Amino acid sequence: MKTIKVYHFDAFSNIPNMGNPAGVVLDGENLNEEQMREVAEKVGFNETAFPLKSDKADLRIRFFTPGHEINICGHATMATIYALKTKGLLDDKTNFTIETKAGVLPIKLNSNGGPYTTMQQATPQFQEFKGSLQELAVSMGIEESDIETELPTIYGSTGTWTLLIPIKSLAAFKRMKPNNSLFPNILKEMPRASIHPFCLETYDIKAHMHARHFSSPFSGTIEDPVTGTASGVMGAYYARYLNKGAQSSFNLLIQQGQEIERDGRIRVKVTNGEVIEVTGNAVYVGEFDVSI
Repeated sequence: MKTIKVYHFDAFSNIPNMGNPAGVVLDGENLNEEQMREVAEKVGFNETAFPLKSDKADLRIRFFTPGHEINICGHATMATIYALKTKGLLDDKTNFTIETKAGVLPIKLNSNGGPYTTMQQATPQFQEFKGSLQELAVSMGIEESDIETELPTIYGSTGTWTLLIPIKSLAAFKRMKPNNSLFPNILKEMPRASIHPFCLETYDIKAHMHARHFSSPFSGTIEDPVTGTASGVMGAYYARYLNKGAQSSFNLLIQQGQEIERDGRIRVKVTNGEVIEVTGNAVYVGEFDVSI
């Protein structure tokens, strides 16, 4: 029996119990993969992160849902960097690299009003969705007519795959009740992907996009409150289908979590439609032990 200390941070907010909760385990070097997954399962957050030594970068981070390891996680990266910075484990570094299963990615720290962490994500990829919009709507608890068909429903990734679903109005988000068990049969091309409905109508007049994020049933969770990687690929989607090259570089403010009382904000910078940077903050909430 091992006792593991877990630090709880909420990312994409500076208010405890808002944004997206993440667990951070700072002494994970002696844990194997199954033990990390078991810790994540007992923590119960959408993701728990394990910062480790790396021979390829300044730092390695492994990310686990309660169900399995994932390639990259935006909010857990924010939480991990904030944890290491506030505990004096990053020295005075403001530019460094992290090794993830999505590749080696650059990180920048800005202490103005923060610290704020900027992470560059993997190069965007898209893949066609050939499934039924009607079945997709049923799986989210909304009507097919709520889905905007003048924009594509398409798989996207900047490190992890999700199905991006344009929704006509904000009102539909309040009606959404996901039945995650239906997702794999609908997402025939990528049955382990999550789904990410979004719209251009927002609660905050300063925000450009609003979204919710419903987890793959293989993850062991239902909804991710405020999602860094999916927000990054939303920026790439915006560049490809909404901006259409009008600006080579632009910034987006994305809001998420309002329907489940976990209000958060994510800043996304898109350069030439290919370079995606996500900026956010985090706040310490508490710490606890789990036994495995």
